Amino acid sequence: MNNNSKIMIALSVVVLLIGAFSFKSWGNVGPNSGSSSGSVLGDSAKVVLYKSPSCSCCASYAKYLEKKGFEVEVINKTDMSPIKDEYGIPRNMESCHTTIIGGYVVEGHIPVEAIEKLLTDKPNIKGIAIPGMPQGSPGMPGFKSGAFSVYQVNQDGSTSKFMEL
Repeated sequence: MNNNSKIMIALSVVVLLIGAFSFKSWGNVGPNSGSSSGSVLGDSAKVVLYKSPSCSCCASYAKYLEKKGFEVEVINKTDMSPIKDEYGIPRNMESCHTTIIGGYVVEGHIPVEAIEKLLTDKPNIKGIAIPGMPQGSPGMPGFKSGAFSVYQVNQDGSTSKFMEL
């Protein structure tokens, strides 16, 4: 079995395991959303994912979000720097794609559990980030080898730990 086959099998297992877990209904989502839908599947289920046209892991992350009930609009950008600047992503927090969900920026391969916490708690922050492209995170091949550190990007551009998964 070649390495590509092993990666595809591992990715399939990860996707199946993630898909086995469902998420509960959430209250109003996003900062100042005023939504009365009572569920992430309301207006805030529509997300925009900015990515490089050649990035396959970003496309996998979009599929992951769709499986979790989000309506994902993918926008391909050959230069992601202006997007990251527009949303105030610190350089040390950057990943390969930037997603806007419920008025928050979600940078990188963030598990839906962290998005759920963000949308439930509605903190006064810009958003959350997992820097880089951690192996075994949603959309990435391989197996999770430790906790994922999710950071919050504060309004002033500083960062601090949001949660670990």
